[in-house]
Amino acid sequence: MEEGILAPVARLDRWLDAVIVVLLVTCSVRYLLRHDVDATAALVLAGAAVLGAAHLTRRLVAGRPAWPYVWIAVVVVLWVTLTLVAPSFAWTAVPVAFAVLQVLPFAYAVTVVVVMTAVVSVAWSRITDDLDPTVLVGPVGIALVTVLSYRALEREARTRQALLDELTEAQADLAVAQRRSGALAERTRLSREIHDSVGQGLSSITLLLGAAEQDWDRRPDAARRHVSSAGDAAREGLDEVRRVVRDLAPADLEDDATGEALPASLRRVAATGAHGLDVQVRVHGDPEPVPSAIAAALVRSTRGAIANVVEHSTATRAVVSLTYLPDEVLLDVRDDGRGFDPAQAPRAAGRGDRGHGLDGIRRRAADLGGSADVESAPGEGTTVSVRFPVGAGSDGARRG
Repeated sequence: MEEGILAPVARLDRWLDAVIVVLLVTCSVRYLLRHDVDATAALVLAGAAVLGAAHLTRRLVAGRPAWPYVWIAVVVVLWVTLTLVAPSFAWTAVPVAFAVLQVLPFAYAVTVVVVMTAVVSVAWSRITDDLDPTVLVGPVGIALVTVLSYRALEREARTRQALLDELTEAQADLAVAQRRSGALAERTRLSREIHDSVGQGLSSITLLLGAAEQDWDRRPDAARRHVSSAGDAAREGLDEVRRVVRDLAPADLEDDATGEALPASLRRVAATGAHGLDVQVRVHGDPEPVPSAIAAALVRSTRGAIANVVEHSTATRAVVSLTYLPDEVLLDVRDDGRGFDPAQAPRAAGRGDRGHGLDGIRRRAADLGGSADVESAPGEGTTVSVRFPVGAGSDGARRG
């Protein structure tokens, strides 16, 4: 496995291949211009060809364990031998050094690059008459600065990646905390509503029936009034129970492995909420499991949209369409009623019988990362469309 500090650089391999081929050809021409064509020249040219061929085999061994290290050792040995024999090839040290930086870890890469720089200095000193200290010190210093600069870039890149990973983890933790907070707020709301409405209603019924039992023989008229009041309280409590339960996810939508529970729930809503309206349910695409929160939102939106049709549209027919797309699920409720102008119609808020009307449908969709739209015109019916993303990257799909 490659772990050098330049390993992540994209498309660097192709550039290194091109550069070393050009340098080998140029150095070979320079060598031939300065030397006779003899057996030594033939060996030098053969060595250049072998070095180029070895460098071009890099991609063949890149994916094999330990082989990249064997490959870099062979290339470096070939280069050192060729440079000591023919200093004209010292220029090929640049692509070879970059290959070293790609393959070897930092400490080993520094050592090899320094040794290569020393080889360049020794090779060039052979073709000069005077001893020049800069020939040795200069290349070594440049090599160290270059390697350390890339090391700094590597550390900066790793630090940035670590920060990104921490940010991603923090965002995930925040999303979990928000979901928990939302669930706690929902439990608190339901507890308050049940206590203040259903609980109080049941207490009143108990007291009224107790009073009726005490007055049954002595004051029958008063007992009947108590029983009548208890019946009224029971009916009001039933309405409150229905209102609270309407906002809960249907039990059959939990852990739906086949995806058939959602269409079945929509058919039940269409059958029980139509009140004489002809409601058809159509499913497009293959049913797939969706998160229970989204499935419940689709059922509630269907119930609210049908209630609006029954109460306001004077329609005779409505069609509920559930469409499964690759990355989202789409619900359409269309009716043939009188329609209205969405720009002029006031948005109902707080109409308990219909779950906050169209505003409730919009807010419910937005809370789960989806959207809701209403298309209508006077005399042309109304279409309520609700869509939710259901892909892996959908935050709304994971809420519940």
